[in-house]
This record gives sequence, structure tokens and C-alpha cells, in this order.
Amino acid sequence: MVAKRIEIELPGQMLEELREIAAQIGIRDPAEAALIAIGDWVARRRAELDDRDPGRKYFVNEALDELEKKPK
Repeated sequence: MVAKRIEIELPGQMLEELREIAAQIGIRDPAEAALIAIGDWVARRRAELDDRDPGRKYFVNEALDELEKKPK
């Protein structure tokens, strides 16, 4: 996977909250915490889309569905 660089500006209060929460759970770098937060947000939105349109499911979910269909 090729990484792409983006820059974001956070409101001061949001940055302080990010730093505080990250520090409390052992993440020293607020940029790392922001990356984790973005990943979580994307995963949640993808799940919402999957719920709306089962045709957009991850291939892993499709594989699990196939396993469930097989006779035991």
C-alpha cells in the first residue's frame, strides 16, 4: 500500500482533547491517535454502508456467509 500524505487543521480544543485522551490510553503522538481515529471512522462508515447495501460487503464477510450456508 502506498501511503499518501494529508494535512489537517484541528480546532484548538479538539487537538487538546485528542492529546489528553491519547495520553490517557498510552499513545504519545497525537498524529498517531488521529490516524487511529480516522481508521475507526472509516470502518464504522463502511459498516453502515454494508448494512444499507449488502452487495458492498467486504469479501471476508461474503466468505463467512458462504461458510454459514454449507451443510454441517
